[in-house]
Amino acid sequence: IIAEKVKDLLATTRNAFYIGRGNDYFVTMEASLKLKEISYIHAEAYAGGELKHGTLALIEEGVPVIALATQEDVFDKMISNIREVKAREAVVIGIGMKGDEEIAKHVDHTIYIPRANKFIAPILAVVPLQLLAYYAAI
Repeated sequence: IIAEKVKDLLATTRNAFYIGRGNDYFVTMEASLKLKEISYIHAEAYAGGELKHGTLALIEEGVPVIALATQEDVFDKMISNIREVKAREAVVIGIGMKGDEEIAKHVDHTIYIPRANKFIAPILAVVPLQLLAYYAAI
């Protein structure tokens, strides 16, 4: 499982950021809370559309950014946000729908969830994000 492979990235960092748009943003808030609660790593969730309002200044080389891109209606905008953090040399872990090869072109690591509608996808995305927090903690 990819969550095990990226655990060292999270386990050795002091800060991590989660970004998402639409329903994915709500998932990022839960995921950052879980990482804080069980691993004591500072984590923050940001709406992808808010990156240009000061948040982007926090992204620096090597900082892990977990980017959710499961919402088709804002997918292209999320890819743009991923490009922004990659330009600042962040290490990006992307969460996307199975069969979506576009996200893999823009991130360092990809975690796929089963293809589902926009209301079910956030529920499915929570599982690998909780595993990320778990593996970072152990």
